[in-house]
Amino acid sequence: MSDHDQSLWLNTCREHVARTPLTDDLTVDLAVIGGGYTGCSAALTAVQSGASVALLEAHEIGHGGSGRNVGFANAGLWLPPNEIRTHLGAEAGNRLIDLLGAAPGDVFDLIALHGIDCEPVRNGTLHCAHSGAGFKDLQNRHAQLKAAGAPVELLSTDQAGQRTGSAAFHGALFDPRAGTIQPLAYVRGLARAATQAGAQIFTHSPVLSLSHDGDVWILTTAQGSVRAKALIQATNAYHRGMPDTAPAYVPVYYFQFATAPLSDNLRASILRGGEGAWDTGLIMTSFRLDQDGRFIIGAMGDLGHAGSSAHKAWAKRKIAALYPQLADQPLVQGWHGRIAMTSDHIPKITRIGPNALAAHGFSGRGIGPGTVFGRQMADSLLRDDPALLPVPPVEGYRESWTGLRRAYFETGAALTHLIKARF
Repeated sequence: MSDHDQSLWLNTCREHVARTPLTDDLTVDLAVIGGGYTGCSAALTAVQSGASVALLEAHEIGHGGSGRNVGFANAGLWLPPNEIRTHLGAEAGNRLIDLLGAAPGDVFDLIALHGIDCEPVRNGTLHCAHSGAGFKDLQNRHAQLKAAGAPVELLSTDQAGQRTGSAAFHGALFDPRAGTIQPLAYVRGLARAATQAGAQIFTHSPVLSLSHDGDVWILTTAQGSVRAKALIQATNAYHRGMPDTAPAYVPVYYFQFATAPLSDNLRASILRGGEGAWDTGLIMTSFRLDQDGRFIIGAMGDLGHAGSSAHKAWAKRKIAALYPQLADQPLVQGWHGRIAMTSDHIPKITRIGPNALAAHGFSGRGIGPGTVFGRQMADSLLRDDPALLPVPPVEGYRESWTGLRRAYFETGAALTHLIKARF
């Protein structure tokens, strides 16, 4: 059940890119490691700027978190604006808030420009209050977002019920800037667009060694090599080998289950406006419909872990609690992905050497931020202008007790799913 082949996104993806490993020795302006949102956005940006680009992906394009996530093109980070400013300072914080507030627009513009076949629906998202305390949190977020100029709307209990089709919520925060996509199709569409513009993209080409000689980076694979003036490492939570440049993060797993396509009458009773939704619970629940009317529910947890049966049983109970009319719907597909979580929930850009940057730590908000970070990193390196970066770069970043904290999160999720939503 945890195998990537079980992913709904893999089975319904209508975007395709060549599957060719590197078998030659190349010299380019920019080398990119990682074929997710950040890497593909960087490659597309660079080649459109006139640079020569080689992207190396260890598996297939979108194999990591970019092909396994919920598919919400959200505006901003998990953190409300004031907390972002607390961590980064007013100037850098406001810059990041503005860039990521516009990120869904960037995503949907790219989809339209390149004809990416990824089920785009820009009807907003609903952050749903699972309790009275959750609604107070949404009130606080609403006030901060409005002060930052975001066009968000706070919904009452009745309004949230009308929008979601569920009586389970105490209110909701609606963000019209956001929307939903088929996440794997989007990243593969970015890779296709980059290839059509002249980028060279190679799959099944893990980088075995990385070194810097003079003013050139040298990347070696099993069958070839790339020499590049500049380098972007965009491996996030799926970094492989190369311990010297491994990103530091807490690995958090997130699973999803999907039903078969619902009948028209059932589909009409759920999220009528086509929004994506998630709740304010400590162990968050996400839910949405795809283009064919499948109901998709997700939460924190590893389906390859001993608690996988608890996660699946919880999903069935949770669906029935949210939408009693779906209680008998079988879960036909299940998959999970790995999230790179930072302690402060702020994405990091690190300098890993001369003319070399790495990004990680989107903490489950990869679609918009990954697209923006990839673009800005490519521009920054090609123009030799650090001011173009979305966050100030750091020379190194460390996280402590990552293994213990991963176990804490997974145990907590499994116990929560074992106990809660029973009735």
